Amino acid sequence: MHNEDLGFNSLAVHAGKGDDAMLSAVSPIYQTSTFAFDDADHGSRCFSGEDKGYIYTRIGNPTIAELEEAVAKLEHGYGGVALSSGMAAVNTVYLTYLGQGKHLVAHNALYGPSRGIVESLYTRFGVTASFVDATDPANVEAAIRPETSLIYLETPANPTIGITDIAAVAAIAHKYGIPVCVDNTFCSPYLQNPLDLGADIVLHSMTKFINGHADIVAGMIVAKTKEHYNRLRPVMVNMGFNMDPHQAWLTRRGLKTLGIRIDRAQENAMKVAQFLEAHPKVSWVLYPGLSSHPQYELGRQQMRGPGAMISFELAGGLEAGKKMMNHVKLSLLAVSLGGIETLIQHPASMTHSKLSKEARLSGGITDGLIRLSVGIEDVDDIIADLEQALGYA
Repeated sequence: MHNEDLGFNSLAVHAGKGDDAMLSAVSPIYQTSTFAFDDADHGSRCFSGEDKGYIYTRIGNPTIAELEEAVAKLEHGYGGVALSSGMAAVNTVYLTYLGQGKHLVAHNALYGPSRGIVESLYTRFGVTASFVDATDPANVEAAIRPETSLIYLETPANPTIGITDIAAVAAIAHKYGIPVCVDNTFCSPYLQNPLDLGADIVLHSMTKFINGHADIVAGMIVAKTKEHYNRLRPVMVNMGFNMDPHQAWLTRRGLKTLGIRIDRAQENAMKVAQFLEAHPKVSWVLYPGLSSHPQYELGRQQMRGPGAMISFELAGGLEAGKKMMNHVKLSLLAVSLGGIETLIQHPASMTHSKLSKEARLSGGITDGLIRLSVGIEDVDDIIADLEQALGYA
């Protein structure tokens, strides 16, 4: 049966198998730094690109290639580039499309380091940036300049859960000849395919939902076209952002259960969001599955499910939030997200603490905002834990 005929979960399990004889193994791993050539001529052909053979793991490796192909198929892209971390993926995109005199337009509620690295490092090399509320595509168009070379989105955004109309922004960007990159970490390819909606590049921190077990750090870029792929891959290779084969093997293992894990997590998240929205100590809840979400209808159009990420704020503000987090028992007070365990964190003092207060507030990241990544535990246990912790807020 051809891969094109398979459903998502079947592809997640089977996609990416290469034609190497050793890959007849069900779950192979090539834990090697280098590869031997048959003879000098074979080596020359590999280096020139005449032969497909592997040379050195920084350049390519069968275990890593299997993961790249699998994620690329799930994202409906031309090719994948696996990287050592989500931030390696972010920086590969930035280094490919930004440079002296270039301008970036990005969502103002990005993952903290994705924004922070632009403001603290890339500006030193002549890059300028405009961070706007991309949930209104008109804001993106208004920020475009002649020197704009990349539009970078997260949707849903981290940690505000704002949803951006990918198709609308892509149409605007392409009118000006500008590529669009979408960080799809919160949804994963199971719930959203930005390339189908007009994006040129999709990016993942595979540390999160794709791996799902909090035991690796990894990133992935998928390009829609050969042209974008051929620009991105050499940057990864030359910067040394490559994955380790064992890291790729663990990530590929986690990918196989992506669909069934998200099914359970978002079923739990819907019940948790309803519980929080009804609680007297909670000021507001943002979750794409609630009709109270400002972009509820848009989320239903471009996502296949609401996901497992929730943001909320307590009526008591920052101090109440700290008290609540200090009293959770089942939920883990930790950064990251998308794992089998429920995680809770406070962005203002954790993931977004390096941003100025003005930058945080401009992105809707208030001092009392709490981000919850709902896991696959029994939902009654998750709710009971949150309820007892709210008693201290």
